[in-house]
Amino acid sequence: MSKKEPKVIAIANQKGGVGKTTTAVNLATALVSVKKKVLLIDLDPQGNASTGVGFEQSKERNDIYDVLHDSSKIFDAVYKTNIPKLKLVPSTLDLSGAEVELARQEEREVRLKNAITKIKGKFDYILIDCPPALGILTVNAFTAAHSIIVPMQCEFYSLEGLSHLVHTINRVKKTYNPDLTIEGLVLTMVDKRNSLTDQVQSDIKGFFGKKVYKTVIPRNVRVSEAPSFGKPVLIYDSKCKGSKAYLGLAKEFLKQEKKKVVNE
Repeated sequence: MSKKEPKVIAIANQKGGVGKTTTAVNLATALVSVKKKVLLIDLDPQGNASTGVGFEQSKERNDIYDVLHDSSKIFDAVYKTNIPKLKLVPSTLDLSGAEVELARQEEREVRLKNAITKIKGKFDYILIDCPPALGILTVNAFTAAHSIIVPMQCEFYSLEGLSHLVHTINRVKKTYNPDLTIEGLVLTMVDKRNSLTDQVQSDIKGFFGKKVYKTVIPRNVRVSEAPSFGKPVLIYDSKCKGSKAYLGLAKEFLKQEKKKVVNE
């Protein structure tokens, strides 16, 4: 990765309801708050990342569905949001048909990578909010990404699903993207009152070690409320525990990035 290229990060977990989109939206917002130029790509047919930054879905505009069918359309699919320095490639429900449509096309796994290559140099970071599934859309994200951040809820079922995710990552590394790595795992919806939390945290750290972020995202009502207002929680209530946690996550992430640059 040259210095002029953006760092491309997929936010992924095939299990729904783990705070994946919330993490993508708020990490993106936290990064622009420290003057980074960020592009958020909504690769989930549900389009929650788009609505989470106040963007209304419309098929009158180009979106990620169009980009996957013609990579040149990415130039017309990048939109401003109400958050300074944060740009968005939105999703629509049309994307739900892309799994079947792309299966019949050539180079289907590298469509997103080819599109991102056309806009390198314009952003510091590109965050991809993946769908809660391990199909062709997620494979596109993994092929395009330098690394993956995995949001995980503190429950035992999360550990089961993680093995499937790691299998998909290894398959993509072997076939399309040998340099792909897990950037980190972030524990979400953490409730210290739940006796299982410490045990699950211990198990995850025992397996992934330093890949697990020290910052955890607490279960917080303001985090849950924010999307219904079309805002990241950092904008909706900057002083709540959830906002402070996501700011902490961004600081930890950037600190690790700085260490990597020094080591290089």
